Amino acid sequence: MGTTRFYPSIASLRALEAFERLGSVTKAADELALTQSAVSRQLQTLENHVSVSMFVRDGKRIALTPAALNYARDIRTALMTIQNASIRLKANPRGGSFNLAILPSFSVRWLAPKLPDFVARHPEVTLNLGTNLEPFDFDTEPYHAAIHFGAPDWPDANHMELMTETVIPVAAPALLKRNPTTSVADIMEQPLLHMNSRPNAWEAWFQMNGTVPTLLTGPLFDQFATMTQAAVHGLGFALLPEYIIERELEKGLLEKAVDVPPVSLGKYYLVWPKTMSEYQPTITFKNWLSRYAASGPITSA
Repeated sequence: MGTTRFYPSIASLRALEAFERLGSVTKAADELALTQSAVSRQLQTLENHVSVSMFVRDGKRIALTPAALNYARDIRTALMTIQNASIRLKANPRGGSFNLAILPSFSVRWLAPKLPDFVARHPEVTLNLGTNLEPFDFDTEPYHAAIHFGAPDWPDANHMELMTETVIPVAAPALLKRNPTTSVADIMEQPLLHMNSRPNAWEAWFQMNGTVPTLLTGPLFDQFATMTQAAVHGLGFALLPEYIIERELEKGLLEKAVDVPPVSLGKYYLVWPKTMSEYQPTITFKNWLSRYAASGPITSA
């Protein structure tokens, strides 16, 4: 890469990290099972390597400069990354880790029931799940792939369609009894619940049903699960994915607010950066998930 001069030895970096954390060469030497002179030599070697004055010396006392202090803390993070990678390798020498960003409601209702099959078929892959409600950036976030809702418009990424989401307007039976709705226009007069990740969902739904919406206000929610419970308890009318509220509809906790066909406001996708296309755990996961995907063969964005 032409930048090897910026790669000090691990031994000298460990000496720096221990010295900064413990505050003395003696304590660093004890922890690293080295002599004090060996630790001092590692620190001197590091200072020579980076060609920057790192230490303030006052007689026998030695301390880090402010810049070196920040450097030592950055090095600690890097060493922890190396340590954790080594631990994962030791724990799973046959495979690798696969970090997947998920959407809570979709993952609980659609993905989670399928995951035991993946774990049983591919014990060589360590699957790590992280919730991400905001638009993701593979360049800055530690994910190999992500479950995403919307349209396939990600640069430098591949995608696989998983499912089309259809939504319907619902409300608690008691609320519908107090506020009967017989048309799409009637719903505009009701208290409406909104998802902050889909601020224009109600507006799009009204337009798709031939109605020009007026000002649509109401409380915001960050997850479908909490919005569903709010609707069940009569807080307002909610526009919810059918797959999420199957049980609530079956139990009569929610009812359809108006008799119109479900509409789709988007689809769910598995998305992965092109740089991860040859990473074996990515290949393994997307090939396994393709058996459940609506799109069939994997496509490129």
